[in-house]
Order: sequence, then structure tokens, then C-alpha cells
Amino acid sequence: MLEKQGLTISRFLVEEERRMPRATGVFTGLLNDIALAAKIISREVNHAGLAEMLGDTGEENSHGERVQKLDIFADDVMRQVLHHTGLITCMASEEKEFFWPVPDSFPSGEYVVIYDPLDGSSNIDVNVSIGTIFSIHSKISSSERGELSDCLQAGKHQVAAGYVLYGSSTMFVYTTGRGVHGFTLDPSLGEFVLSHESMCFPDPPRRVYSINEAHYNSWKTGQQLLIDHLKDGGDFSSRYIGSLVADFHRTLLQGGIFMYPSGKGAPEGKLRLLYECSPIAMLAKQAGGRASTGARDVLEVIPDSLHQRVPLYVGNSELVDLAEEFLAEED
Repeated sequence: MLEKQGLTISRFLVEEERRMPRATGVFTGLLNDIALAAKIISREVNHAGLAEMLGDTGEENSHGERVQKLDIFADDVMRQVLHHTGLITCMASEEKEFFWPVPDSFPSGEYVVIYDPLDGSSNIDVNVSIGTIFSIHSKISSSERGELSDCLQAGKHQVAAGYVLYGSSTMFVYTTGRGVHGFTLDPSLGEFVLSHESMCFPDPPRRVYSINEAHYNSWKTGQQLLIDHLKDGGDFSSRYIGSLVADFHRTLLQGGIFMYPSGKGAPEGKLRLLYECSPIAMLAKQAGGRASTGARDVLEVIPDSLHQRVPLYVGNSELVDLAEEFLAEED
């Protein structure tokens, strides 16, 4: 058994691979490539104020949101690092309207990578933690370069998911269905080093809920009653950052529930199923928690489009169950 002190993500992945008799090393290579992209993005995020990378480009993405300069940079990095490796067949980015097959000039692989290159990018200019979220599926079509159906798979079919948090330190957190593990970037080594092995939601959790209460008047009655219930007892506190990766990371470490419900301005919810909710849901399940749309398990939802939105309730199972009870009463 390797000593945990100074165990890099590359060595950790190799050790995990050795436990799987049929492993070929291809999947390990893909995760290492994503870790490399994370290092490059982290460097640019940390120098954004000095490199004139703050602010938006003056353009809007496929969701009608202002595109930040770092959004474009992070999206380009993910694509450039991954597309020539021969490990993937296609990619889909939250920043792009359509999925992207690997060009004919490069070899094609058996995996599909779906990602949000820079979640929470509206917080960049005020130096709030942001992140990258990724999801990996196996190709299911017979097409060498992938088809839309390869991207539109339910979350329960993910073979890996994770996120990178760019905060006071940079953390790479992932799961391949064998627990959730976190690695912190050591700037002196340029390596992600194991810092949080087998991460789980604490039990009992902290009595914390995370939601943007400014939207209270736009919520349905069941959602309003849920928040009223959490507040009335006096033992719950509220924490909300406004960056999904940062809010989920805190919830994972401390326990509680994160909520982004539907509302009058967003009847289907705001968060994207493929790029945000499904990978977060896989991590939550592997950490002993749950993720729900308020009506069903996020991992069971079959996407009908690349940019489908859903409500999200994620955290300790007992609190997600409680949320579902309040929302069901409304129906």
C-alpha cells in the first residue's frame, strides 16, 4: 500500500487501476488529461487580474448569458487538451450550442466528455470561488465520431464525474463509482496531491441550507413552505455563495442541502442537467447523499436536449427526502 503522504493523482489512479483486472490504462489517461487542463485553467484564474482576463467579451452564449473572457479560455483549454488524445469520440460544452465530434484528423476513442468549463463565472470579477465540472460516459452509438445520443444519456450511466474548485487552493474532486476522492494542487510541485480520501457527507449533517432566498416570491407554495419550515425551528442556518461548485463543495464537507428550485422566471429550473446536475448527482450518491429534481432522482432523468434544465436539491439524503415531501404535498 502506498503511503498517503504526497500521493499524487497520477499514482492514485494507477493504484485504482490495478484493482481492476480488465483495465487498460485508457481511462486513467483521460482523467490525467482533465487534471492537466485543470492546472492550466487554475494558473490563468489565479493571474486573471494581471493578464487582463477579467470581464466579459461582449457576447452571449447559447443560454443568453454574458460570456466571460475566462469562459472562452477554459473552454478552449478543455477542448485542446482532450481532442487529440485518441481517448474520446465527442465532447459537449455548456458554452456551445451543439456537441463537438473529434475531427477526422485525430484518432477517435470510446469516451464522451461533457463539461461546464467555468461554473460560476459571473463571480470572476469579484474574486469568488469558481469551478470546472465534468462528466464522462462511454460511447453507445456505432458512429466512429459519436452522435448526439452519446451525449444524451441518463446520469446513472456516467462512468466518472467530478469538479475542480478554484478557490484559496485548487481542488480536484472526482468519482469513478468507487467513492469520492479529493486532491489539492501543490503549487511547488505542480501536482494534485491526495488530501481528502473517501469523502462522505457528515452524519449527522450541519443544519445548513443553501439557496438564493431573493427568489422567494417567485417560488411555488411547496418550496416556500419548505424554507419556512427550516427557518421556524431556529436550528438551521443559511449559507449561499452563488457558485454551484463552491456551494456543493461546502455542503459535501459540512453537510446540509443545496437547492436551486424552479420559479416563475425559470419554470424548468436554471441549472443544466448534463453539465451541472448529473455529475454533481453522481458525486453526491457516491458520498452517501442524494440529488433530486424535487420529484425524482436526478440520475434517472433521461435528457431530451443538450441544454435541458432541471431543479436541483442535493445533499444529505434525509434533507433531500424532506424537500421532496414538501414539494409532493403541493402536487
